[in-house]
Amino acid sequence: MAVQKSRKSKSKKGMRRSHHGLSGPSMSVDKTTGVRHLRHHIAKDGYYMGKEIITPKVKKEKQEESQT
Repeated sequence: MAVQKSRKSKSKKGMRRSHHGLSGPSMSVDKTTGVRHLRHHIAKDGYYMGKEIITPKVKKEKQEESQT
């Protein structure tokens, strides 16, 4: 079983952990609408890679309100 010869200093421990930090999520901007979304996910307005994949319920309600 491997046993260290001497104790690691706080400095060496910190240097080892310097790459353990978390990064923020990588965000993309939709081509047509300009909405920010997670990579490889559909935006909240239903667009993905410039094409409307789904029509969200919120969008339909707004259209109905504007017609009346």
